[in-house]
Amino acid sequence: MKIEGLTLVKQGKVRDVYSLGENLLFVATDRISAFDVVLGSEIPDKGKVLNLISAFWFEKTSQIVKNHMIEWDFNKFPEELKKYEYLKNRSMIVKKANPLPIECIVRGYLVGSGYKEYLKQGTVCGIKLPENLKLASKLKEPIFTPSTKAESGHDENISFEKMKAIIGEEKAEKVKEISLSLYKFAYEYAFERGIIIADTKFEFGEVDGEIVLIDEALTPDSSRFWPVESYKEGQNPPSFDKQYVRDYLEEIKWDKKPPAPKLPEEVIENTRKKYFEAYYKLTGKRIEDIL
Repeated sequence: MKIEGLTLVKQGKVRDVYSLGENLLFVATDRISAFDVVLGSEIPDKGKVLNLISAFWFEKTSQIVKNHMIEWDFNKFPEELKKYEYLKNRSMIVKKANPLPIECIVRGYLVGSGYKEYLKQGTVCGIKLPENLKLASKLKEPIFTPSTKAESGHDENISFEKMKAIIGEEKAEKVKEISLSLYKFAYEYAFERGIIIADTKFEFGEVDGEIVLIDEALTPDSSRFWPVESYKEGQNPPSFDKQYVRDYLEEIKWDKKPPAPKLPEEVIENTRKKYFEAYYKLTGKRIEDIL
């Protein structure tokens, strides 16, 4: 949904970005993407969950690294934005940042594309791992595996050396250290509340020469969330994220090229419930009481 009267500066797969002069307005829509394609169905209220989880983590992790968030509370928005009721709970005002052209992925478990590479080469993104690991094995230490940030199509995994060449050694080392610190902090917090963060993706930018966390943070869209109670090494645990949708698309043998198929009502509703449950487990609040 395009908001008339505001200047759209960028439309991502899930977020729309509007100009507010010196700042930006991030709006999390209910669109859902899988395999880098925006699907033909939306998940009702998904954007609100993503926005509120990001706001929660931005506040929680500000002692580790500053972030771009200025305000997420609709009641504190400038008066000219309050006429857009659609923005409530699904938007935040953020600082303009100069984004680093890198996605910072931290993996704590062996799963997904990392597991496929490990089976072939014993490595994940070129990092040598111990032998005899299984699907969903917990790694001894989380690993940092950057990728390029593609405007369209698929992101490409790159080595840390390549990342240094792209953004410079000092910046690369700093961003790696921050990413691992964020992951470890969030992992311990979430684990105590029944969620395993198997892996996650961070994005960073610079504001006045200082590195800040931008985009979203530790959401079910940028992370793999597993329930602690059903985790078992050797099998793919059920998840609180959009893996459920990916699994459905794999089942119907979709070729992963646009146009994407519409999702059945059952898949839409079950996915919505998973997002709601993730929010509740992390924050202790029911999203239904907020919406």
